[in-house]
Amino acid sequence: MRSLASLAALAALFPTALGQNNQSFVDYNHESNPDLFPQCLMHLNMSFPDCTSGPLSKNLVCDRSATPHERATALISLFTFEELVNNTGNTGLGVPRLNLPNYQVWGEALHGVGRANFQDEGDFSWATSFPMPITTMAALNRTLIQQIAQIVSTQLRAFSNSGHGGLDVYSPNINTFRHPVWGRGQETPGEDAYLTSVYGYEYITGLQGDPSTDSLKIIATAKHYAGYDIESWHNHSRLGNDMIITPQELAEYYMPPFITAVRDAQVRSVMCSYNAVNGVPSCANQYFLQTLLRETFDFHEDGYVSGDCGAVYNVWNPHGFASNESAASAASIRAGTDIDCGTSYQFYLEDSFGENLLSRSEIERGVIRLYANLIQAGYFDGPDARYRDITWADVLETDSWNIAYEAAVAGTVLLKNENATLPLSRDIQSVAIIGPWANVTKQLQGNYFGPAPYLSSPLSALQEESDLTVHYAFGTNISTSSTADFAAALDAANNADAIIFAGGIDGTIEAEAMDRESIAWPGNQLELIARLSELGKPLVVLQMGGGQVDSSSLKGNADVGALLWAGYPGQSGGRAIVDILRGKRAPAGRLVTTQYPASYAEEFSAIDMGLRPNASSGNPGQTYMWYTGEPVYDFGHGLFYTSFSESADGVDAGSFDIQELVTGSHGGFDRVEQGTLLNFSATVRNTGERESDYTGLVFVNTTAGPEPRPNKWVVGFDRLGSLEPGHQKVFSVPVTIDSVARTDERGNRVLYPGKYELALNNERSVVLSFTLEGEEAVLLQWPEDPEIVPDILLSQ
Repeated sequence: MRSLASLAALAALFPTALGQNNQSFVDYNHESNPDLFPQCLMHLNMSFPDCTSGPLSKNLVCDRSATPHERATALISLFTFEELVNNTGNTGLGVPRLNLPNYQVWGEALHGVGRANFQDEGDFSWATSFPMPITTMAALNRTLIQQIAQIVSTQLRAFSNSGHGGLDVYSPNINTFRHPVWGRGQETPGEDAYLTSVYGYEYITGLQGDPSTDSLKIIATAKHYAGYDIESWHNHSRLGNDMIITPQELAEYYMPPFITAVRDAQVRSVMCSYNAVNGVPSCANQYFLQTLLRETFDFHEDGYVSGDCGAVYNVWNPHGFASNESAASAASIRAGTDIDCGTSYQFYLEDSFGENLLSRSEIERGVIRLYANLIQAGYFDGPDARYRDITWADVLETDSWNIAYEAAVAGTVLLKNENATLPLSRDIQSVAIIGPWANVTKQLQGNYFGPAPYLSSPLSALQEESDLTVHYAFGTNISTSSTADFAAALDAANNADAIIFAGGIDGTIEAEAMDRESIAWPGNQLELIARLSELGKPLVVLQMGGGQVDSSSLKGNADVGALLWAGYPGQSGGRAIVDILRGKRAPAGRLVTTQYPASYAEEFSAIDMGLRPNASSGNPGQTYMWYTGEPVYDFGHGLFYTSFSESADGVDAGSFDIQELVTGSHGGFDRVEQGTLLNFSATVRNTGERESDYTGLVFVNTTAGPEPRPNKWVVGFDRLGSLEPGHQKVFSVPVTIDSVARTDERGNRVLYPGKYELALNNERSVVLSFTLEGEEAVLLQWPEDPEIVPDILLSQ
């Protein structure tokens, strides 16, 4: 039993959590249930340990010549058992007798500094708020992702150095956006596993720094591991979902972003998810946390696993995988969950230990890993440590670079543009802007955001245009059926030369702990748009929000001239959108999710994790790789204000011998499958009249290997910077050996002999053929879970 003093200390930090065990189970979403994680849990003032004098100064933890692991081990060896347990949660109590400060693991950096001790005004009262990842990925620009992450890490360091935040963040979210109803899809880079992997690599290395260096700028967390992409659909709570996933689709789709994050980006933290997979909760899943993460993916020896907030508690309730909370805590520790975001470890590990469910060394392992990373981030190294000279001035400087604006411009996607409706004609002297997204503020930021220095709405940006008269009317809300504001909207439209309707979905429709039940436009927005389209004036619709909505009626309405998607564009979103509308900037983004017809969400269960079409379940196939229906707008769709021609020197790259590929030299890479098979190159020429960036996706399709076969899949992408009319550039993408492999039923990555095609974009404007010859070869053998694999295979 914990001492009274220890319980009192914990109670001071967790005033509501003490009563959690009287509840059946609870959703730990800090936005929908803020009382469960009060401000003191998430915004502890930070201080650094003193290695110049005091109890720690003579301990090995303060010796920079020792390894981080040696230093952390020496520190934890000083802890009493009670002090050890006190530091197993995200809110660590430190050790007062050693002058070791308390520490908060839970920070956020999804698209800016999201959780820190923000001041009411002045210095450290805001941080740059970039677009949500779904918008940033649509820009198809690796450099942009890296730059955003580097800026975020600099600003995080400034907060940390001043005592306003920690050195760990629960970011990025690299789950794939499999099903369009998911409320948190906005947090991800989209539905494609390859794009998500690339995004994760760039964002993690941008936060942490170069993987080859021996210091960490910020400790990133790859989340949510694994198979997590549903919140509450049809009352299926994320806290208790058991997602049935075959080895084939686990290896092919759900795991690759985590493999890249762990093996290549060398992320230092991984968050295990709320849900179970094939009957085992992720945070108590030894197959996930040991066999795969550490033995197969080569997770860093000092990397630590954090449970999602409350996920350890959920191992007991609602999953019922353990008989009580102390057993759930022990099961999670033994499986490999090092740190508990929550209170289960801190309240129940003493009971677990007393019941001989685990040893002190098993508890120490996770705390050592946490502190080893803090040591590598310079936590014990004093004010002369690397990155400790970053201050508020660096926040001001990095914000002034205006990358938030550039990202919002780059990620905007032009879905439709009939009769050159956009950019708006110079003859237009007045516009009406109507709809629930016209005069937005925080909605621009999506979720997991901190205070922004400013928020530019479409209305405010239009009002800054000196040559435009702007008429504004609210029109209708996101999900209302009331037509009370229609008259004012029509009146504003009648008094303008052109009409802009800004609507779609927002955080009232899609959010953490809240999925959508429908992917149609909510409320009566389409009704108002139809009324506006009858006025015979240029009409532009802004379709906002992270998830796609069925815009087929807008696509088919000849009186809707243009349709733009911008997701959640961040602090500069309004200015970016208006500059695109007026032609000061040109759109070049591409959809990173499929826009399905509304009926798609009604055809089959959203918790059906199978990607391949399945007639018995009504599943028509998930994501662009397997969908057998007709999308409204394809994954990868995006229009330009200009026209481009694409050409290549040849159409056939010849043949490659599989055995030579898998036994040949690695070409400087760690593994043979990372090597380049060939380079896909095309000459891109601007044949239109406007300057524009160019974006391209390279897909592969094949008749090789067993059926069913994917429609196609992404093997590369790039963004060419500004091309003036008449100018050309070379678009070149290296195609790796692994990227043309497929995954068999056991989860193995296999090179199959046969014919393949590489195609540029959905239009297939350039096609390059090649052939793989010889015997099929396994590039990566997926380890089996002997208790689960046979059952899952037999169920298919």
